[in-house]
Amino acid sequence: MVQELSEDNLQEIVNSNETVVVQYSATWCGNCRIMKPKVKKLASELENITFVIADAEKFPESRKLATVDNLPTFATFKNGTFVNQTQTNKLDVLKELVDEVTSN
Repeated sequence: MVQELSEDNLQEIVNSNETVVVQYSATWCGNCRIMKPKVKKLASELENITFVIADAEKFPESRKLATVDNLPTFATFKNGTFVNQTQTNKLDVLKELVDEVTSN
């Protein structure tokens, strides 16, 4: 399942879930729109991971949890701690990032 932030509370989600993958996006970002259904499909295959889509422009506190200087940015968190991130529009690169956080 993918949760889309409706308020600037990503820190709470990161703290209350073991493994979290965040897609930072924006409404104007074409690559973000391309990745969204791919993220939803990946999330349906990996039910033990919490997937979150956060609008990087609407939620500045949530954006601070990673270095977001390009969109889409994907960030991973384990036990409340930032693990890694990447900027990509390629599903295989995202899967590598997810594999890294789940293998630790």
